[in-house]
Amino acid sequence: MEATSAQNFQPRALSIKLWPPSESTRQKLVERMTKNLSTESIFSRKYGLLTPEEANQNAKRIEDTCFAAANEHFEREPDGDGSSAVQLYAKETSKLMLEVLKKGPKPKEDKELFPAVVEPKKAKAVVFDISGGRRAFIEAEETQQLLNPLTEEGNSYTKIIFSNRSFGIEAARVAEPILSSLKGQLTEVDVSDFVAGRSEDEALEVMRIFSSALEGSGLKYLNLSDNALGEKGVRAFGSLLKSQSSLEELYLMNDGISEEAAKALTELIPSTDKVKVLHFHNNMTGDEGAPSIAKILKGSPSLEDFRCSSTRVGSEGGIAIAEALEGCDRIKKLDLRDNIFGVEAGIALSKTLQKLNGLVELYLSYLNLEDEGSIAISDTLKKHLPVLEVLDMCGNDITVKGAASLASCVASKQSLKKLNLSENELKDEGAVEIAKALEGHNNVKEVDLSTNMIRRVGARSLARAVANIPEFVMLNINGNFISDEGIDEVKEILKEGVLGPLDENDVEGEEEEEEEEAEEEEEVETKLQDLKVDE
Repeated sequence: MEATSAQNFQPRALSIKLWPPSESTRQKLVERMTKNLSTESIFSRKYGLLTPEEANQNAKRIEDTCFAAANEHFEREPDGDGSSAVQLYAKETSKLMLEVLKKGPKPKEDKELFPAVVEPKKAKAVVFDISGGRRAFIEAEETQQLLNPLTEEGNSYTKIIFSNRSFGIEAARVAEPILSSLKGQLTEVDVSDFVAGRSEDEALEVMRIFSSALEGSGLKYLNLSDNALGEKGVRAFGSLLKSQSSLEELYLMNDGISEEAAKALTELIPSTDKVKVLHFHNNMTGDEGAPSIAKILKGSPSLEDFRCSSTRVGSEGGIAIAEALEGCDRIKKLDLRDNIFGVEAGIALSKTLQKLNGLVELYLSYLNLEDEGSIAISDTLKKHLPVLEVLDMCGNDITVKGAASLASCVASKQSLKKLNLSENELKDEGAVEIAKALEGHNNVKEVDLSTNMIRRVGARSLARAVANIPEFVMLNINGNFISDEGIDEVKEILKEGVLGPLDENDVEGEEEEEEEEAEEEEEVETKLQDLKVDE
């Protein structure tokens, strides 16, 4: 009897569902990322340490973005237990954490030293802002109290900022009639980061409520950043986006803008011919989504400020975006940093830059341009872009081979205020060429040639080149191989406060003997003392 029972017994198959993770699991991941992002590491020593507050903000945004991407993957390609979604979730989280660590803490001085392009004066907006204070959930009762000034008869608010507060469905329903009553007067709306920590279903419903409430308003400024939108989120804002025909500024940063989401944008935005500012920073657009971004660019002849940084766009997508920018001849600020363009996209971009002579700020760091792509761009810049003030080409594997073209470009840019060539391989020879190119410049405020394998000769040449520039602010030559004697010489040349930190300088410089280093310096100095940079 016992044997028969044992033979007939069949164990019950267990089905473990791995996706979606619980809210507590997501919160634990945010806490773990916050700790990792704000802890001393090789990255913090190189790029700076994030404060706990900044680390937590980044951790929440990373988790929101990766959750949206993984969930979209799971619904598109369900695999039963969701293991592939979990793998994507983990992989993308690690990748975005690395990007944050490499960027380091948010600079505080940039806006003061190098302000954005000055815009014509606008009528001053009357702003209603609830974004201050601690990032937190907002419930219905609190919403009613906070938004009460918006219900007062005759109020003149034209701009609302609801970011940093997380709205649930009930809170959104309280806000709905209030926002709807303001349609005729609102011109600027900031609802960035306003559903953090909510479940996907609740977040999407909140977006739909706000979209419906604001539908038909004549907005000039709309910020939907930091909401991990994905395609579903973009479509949740569909009625609002479709009703806008006068937008001048649109921000969709850190929104999980994938290929599908980018396509949805092209369907939902009726017109971008008046758009002057368009920001897509930190999305997962890739080569697949780049054609949609290019399509938007082709319909944006008024564009003055375009940011498409950290969007994982490769060579094919880079070429598409470069070609689409040809029609944006009013552009003043172009930021394509931290993509995977490569040489071919760099060459395509060099051809487009010939037509963008109004550019004031150009950010092309971490694009894998190498010498060939950098030379093509430098040669174009030498002949065009006469009012360029900011040039950032750091982290592009530029060697001594590309230094001459780069130096000629710098010499021709008398309006230049900020030059960033850090994290390349220019060495002493390239540094001396750049130094000679800077001679005679009167407007330069900041020069960064950190992490370029520079020794004593290159450091000394750079210091001499900037020493007499009026109102010069900062020379960064950290992370190089400058000897103690070289550091002393640089400090004697520059006035106090101008030389950046040297805590990452390697005095021994690849462990070469001092005598060999001295011989090498003498050879380089002799070779380059009569060097002239063509203008």
